[in-house]
Amino acid sequence: MSLRIVVCVKYVPDATGDRHFADDLTVDRDDVDGLLSELDEYAVEQALQIAEEADEAEVTVITVGPEDAKDALRKALSMGADKAVHVEDEDLHGSDVMGTSLVLAKAIEKTGYDVVIAGMASTDGTMGVLPAILAERLGVPQVTLLSEVKIEDGKVIGRRDGDTASEQLEASLPAVVSVTDQSGEARYPSFKGIMAAKKKPVESLELSDLDIEADEVGLEAAWTAVDSATERPARTAGTIVKDEGEGGKQLAEFLASQKFI
Repeated sequence: MSLRIVVCVKYVPDATGDRHFADDLTVDRDDVDGLLSELDEYAVEQALQIAEEADEAEVTVITVGPEDAKDALRKALSMGADKAVHVEDEDLHGSDVMGTSLVLAKAIEKTGYDVVIAGMASTDGTMGVLPAILAERLGVPQVTLLSEVKIEDGKVIGRRDGDTASEQLEASLPAVVSVTDQSGEARYPSFKGIMAAKKKPVESLELSDLDIEADEVGLEAAWTAVDSATERPARTAGTIVKDEGEGGKQLAEFLASQKFI
């Protein structure tokens, strides 16, 4: 029987871009380019390595996001994933991790899975809690923050590196796994992979396909929200201290006025 590997990926605003809030205090995604979250590339890479070691395996990438989120799926497909699932619905706008995890769980159950792999966090929200919430929703074990992972004899086995020690962990399948940026460099898509990705299937789903009501997700159902935001002030000229014997004193006074000391 083929090993069914599902990878959760996210389409995020480019961290090097000039990001702003929209009128509803969600990120204005139309104002900045997006891309596949870098930390999710490690999850795709580990999924592909596991598939290569298996006798038979299929890698499916899933994302929840707007139309442009297909770009993230195409990147993962060009790396070597077999197919993709895109959940897109206007009522998803403003969903937080609770709403997103509900949608992902329903989509993963509909797709079918043996192991779900995610990155350690998204590069925009950086919460790092989605894998644990997802495991709870699916009712399966979680083995998170792994720097090394493999699947043997119906179990996922991995190593979690901490500040003072490394742990060897395992769980029976099905399970949810997250991997860190120490798990191995993600491969670059080859030209052949990029061309092949254009022919790979991308299934589109809406909330109605997953039996999810609009009031269960979106900004109004979010457990977290931004109350207010202020634009970062424009850069101004700094203070220049000319050292004519009193430079140290002036520097100390400046640091004290800024409450650095």
